[in-house]
Amino acid sequence: MRRLRGAAASPGIASGPSVHLVVAPRPAGRRITPAEAPAELERFREAVTVTAEALEELAARVVADGHPDEGAIFRAQAAMARDPALADLVEARIRDGGDAIDGLGAAAADLAGQLRDLGDELLSARAADVEDVAGRMIDVIAGSGPPPTLDRPSIVVADDLPPSLTASLPRERLLGLALESGSPTAHAAILARAYEIPAVVGIAGLLAALAATPGEDVQIIIDGDAGEVVLDPDETTAAWLRERTSAAALAADRALAEATLTAITRDGVEVTLLANIATPAESERAVALGAKGVGLFRTEFLFIERSTPPSEVEQVRAYRAVVEAFAPHAVTIRLLDVGGDKPIPYLPIPPEANPFLGVRALRLAPVRPDLFVTQLRAAMRAAAPRDGGPLGPLGPVKVMAPMIADATDTDVLLALADRARTELELEGVPHGPVILGVMLEIPSAILVGDSYFGRLGFASLGTNDLLQYTIAVDRGNSQLARYQDSLHPAVLRLVREAVERAERAGIELSVCGEMAGDPVAALALVGLGIQQLSMAAPSLAAVRRAIRGSDHATLEREALAALDQPSAGAVRDRFRALLPAG
Repeated sequence: MRRLRGAAASPGIASGPSVHLVVAPRPAGRRITPAEAPAELERFREAVTVTAEALEELAARVVADGHPDEGAIFRAQAAMARDPALADLVEARIRDGGDAIDGLGAAAADLAGQLRDLGDELLSARAADVEDVAGRMIDVIAGSGPPPTLDRPSIVVADDLPPSLTASLPRERLLGLALESGSPTAHAAILARAYEIPAVVGIAGLLAALAATPGEDVQIIIDGDAGEVVLDPDETTAAWLRERTSAAALAADRALAEATLTAITRDGVEVTLLANIATPAESERAVALGAKGVGLFRTEFLFIERSTPPSEVEQVRAYRAVVEAFAPHAVTIRLLDVGGDKPIPYLPIPPEANPFLGVRALRLAPVRPDLFVTQLRAAMRAAAPRDGGPLGPLGPVKVMAPMIADATDTDVLLALADRARTELELEGVPHGPVILGVMLEIPSAILVGDSYFGRLGFASLGTNDLLQYTIAVDRGNSQLARYQDSLHPAVLRLVREAVERAERAGIELSVCGEMAGDPVAALALVGLGIQQLSMAAPSLAAVRRAIRGSDHATLEREALAALDQPSAGAVRDRFRALLPAG
């Protein structure tokens, strides 16, 4: 038996026979004569068309499976295949004496190298997309056979997997993924999470350990929660797996059974639990797990990895689907939140030294007000009563703007909403009321909240960025791990300030950052006066259980004491002790 550690990429535990999937090496290019160049240019252009069409078909299949975000990966790859910048590099190489395969190999190496040299994990992961697209085109030119597949249920072991191959593997036979390379932000990992396939990546020495394990079809266990892989498990480990699998099934059943329970403390204070979602497809699971509405509907999936912005009709469809899924509860739609860290072809943003502190989210409104007006129009149309009758079973629609710093930013939001509403009225387009609010991520937005909260219907604390901007910490930097706990007393003091200002203004206040989905931190938030928590659907059961097993009076007392603690760790220890047993 051999245990290996990697990075947790997709939760869950799986076991089964391993299959070492080897991606065949691509053929090498060759030198050509000037007379051969026209034919090579034609071979390349034909490969572009064939590859782009195949990727669009793959995107459609993934979307049809209920994964629009992941389908966008392959729409982006199709656009990449047709990218004039890639064509210029390949065609220049061909005119310089290389064949089409040589040109593609050189262009892919150049572009992927540039991405990796940026030193950003997310952009480095995108380099795999460049190589994937170029590899598919090379396969078309070389007339390569079909990609490797699975003939029976197996756990795939590989150095790494191109995204398109990952999506092409038969879902019913892919039990899990164990990769020696890769990262949790790579598209292979993203696809594994979308399809709920346990995965561990970045497992140093995996292939050598597999080769050194005697026998064929080596049994393997992967723990996508802990980031661990076990080769050739002994009976004790196999028994542990059976116990874990059984416990996980019981926990899932318990979560569904408790979904109808109210999140109320033992001394009678009720907390509303909401869901954070990124696509309409996530609605069904969130409702099943007991979410009483949506506290954060991220809308970026509609805007990214495409060459043109989404139409108003496309947005109405997406927003309406969520409003109807959660009726009669409220749905909070967040306006577009992009900047220099999320490049969008139709929204050129000059490079910034620190895009998280730059022109992003509502700060883009002076440059592209049309994007926000269209989005607000779509939200208002999604709020229209059914069949022109009373609002009936539909729930309220809320719209919140991120990256608000002060009252002037609120003026921008209100002006955009007025313009959207006026346009719809003049055009006679059916629409409904929306409740306007803001996302509190920047400390200044909280500290001057008294100057503008009264003009809004609600506010929501985005604790992920609030932590980042309060402690001056890059959340993606593993060397700064000790700072990356939202229970830092400075963050708690800001939460308390927000609660007091919201109460004075008479508006609702919720928390939609990851802090809300952490049962320990959730207790601290409730103690500080938060009565609406929004989180990823899988976190609902644990947070509900924590609240139902606690006394609000005790949480209030501990929260007050937490404001004077020396560190996040000290606060966490105090509230961890309050978690109910079981």
